[in-house]
Amino acid sequence: MELIYTEHVLRRMAKRQLREEWIERAVANPARIEPDEVDATLEHRLGSVPELANRVLRVIVSKDEPRRVITAHLDRKLKGKL
Repeated sequence: MELIYTEHVLRRMAKRQLREEWIERAVANPARIEPDEVDATLEHRLGSVPELANRVLRVIVSKDEPRRVITAHLDRKLKGKL
């Protein structure tokens, strides 16, 4: 799966110390997919990160191909719930 990383997500990845492999894993094999509440062209892909005690990574991507990764963050509200 080809991913295009926006400048925004690249800055967030550096600031939050998120690895590209974690993002790719969450996008390719999400535990859950949620629609974006504001933009119908986006979706939230959630996956656990075993390297971080199974914390939940939320990755917001475009639905079109190739997928654009808009942003990503560890979701504190879902810790241990996937």
